[in-house]
Amino acid sequence: MLIIEDYLLLVLDDVTGKPVGDSSYLQQIAGGALLVELALLGRVDLAGDASGWRSGRVVVRDQAPTGRLLLDDALTVVKSREGSKPKSLVEALSRTKAADAALDDLVARGLLRREDGRILGIFPTTRWPAADSRHEGELRGTLARVLLDGGVPDERTGALVAILAATRQAGRVMAAGAPLTASERRAVDQRATALAEGSWAAGATRKYVEEITAATTAAITTTVVISGATA
Repeated sequence: MLIIEDYLLLVLDDVTGKPVGDSSYLQQIAGGALLVELALLGRVDLAGDASGWRSGRVVVRDQAPTGRLLLDDALTVVKSREGSKPKSLVEALSRTKAADAALDDLVARGLLRREDGRILGIFPTTRWPAADSRHEGELRGTLARVLLDGGVPDERTGALVAILAATRQAGRVMAAGAPLTASERRAVDQRATALAEGSWAAGATRKYVEEITAATTAAITTTVVISGATA
């Protein structure tokens, strides 16, 4: 399961099939999550001072296929723009509609259902209710041990928590799985932020994830501003 797929399962309401928060920037989140995934697999990294690229730019370390088309397509985009800043790559990947592809994959594997309809009989709308919640239930259990019980995350869970923290979804996600008061939700958000800033991974990996989540947040902010201006 990809990080973006886990994220989508968490933020989509199992019954209504609608996101628990703003869905206008899911493509930007998908771009950031794919970059994080490629880093955890050792395919991409941030350039250092002695790498031949400008420090802080994203470079490809390994072009070997990952076995997942969505990731391999993302790696192709990164390779074509190697040496770019993280924010530029998040924006480039968002234009590939990776979130849509991830949703289609989840439907094809029987975890979600796709329900198309129209609002007022005119405006098309799509919902993604759960078809099989077993993986999501296990994932929520893992997050509960980390965000509610104070457990230490492994590297992959730490990366997912970092993305939830960057998008301010940790409290909402955990409240969707079990009743939480407003103060408990704030505590979950604070815990997620603290973990994202802590030593959940080796220094180089954590630094990379910090850069990508910051770039994702910047891309989201731009999207929200533009959406508000054109609304």
